[in-house]
Amino acid sequence: MRLIGLTGSIGSGKSTVARRLRELGVLVLDADEYAREAANALQAEICRAFPETCQSGQIDRAALGRRVFADPEARRRLEALIHPYVRQRLREETEKAQRAGYRTVVQEIPLLFETGREKDFAGVLVVAAPTALRQARVMARSGLSEAEFLARDQSQLPQEEKVRRATWVIWNDADPKTLQDRVDAWYREVEP
Repeated sequence: MRLIGLTGSIGSGKSTVARRLRELGVLVLDADEYAREAANALQAEICRAFPETCQSGQIDRAALGRRVFADPEARRRLEALIHPYVRQRLREETEKAQRAGYRTVVQEIPLLFETGREKDFAGVLVVAAPTALRQARVMARSGLSEAEFLARDQSQLPQEEKVRRATWVIWNDADPKTLQDRVDAWYREVEP
């Protein structure tokens, strides 16, 4: 089985690329999905670590996001809680896929390089887009302010470094049809 990592900076279009790969029949495992599972499973621990971001024992995701993206130490504490759970779920689902006979599995991991995971993959696909376009997408999609976008973007490895370290790069700097064509061309190149 071939294991490929998929990553990119905030607003680059990772999820759009992942969706197209699924349409092409690729199994794509989403680290963010497992992070949401982790937040639910570890809610009590997260609320103990960040009580100011919880109300009645429930995590206020927006408040937690503001807290951890404003304070690198707080972000590291949260990641220390969440990341082991996410890694375990990715491992479990990848093992299931291998037993089921999948030839290729893609793990979509926003912090792939930041967590030193690139060595775990046969290759890493990076989705990239100009910063102004990424910012416009994120602000339109999630209502983040410019400052909130910049805080999240700057908490990650710079896009230029991700591109430099990538095995493959898909630029998402045009219309949706162009992106789809680029994903399809990449898939034809890597899938025997």
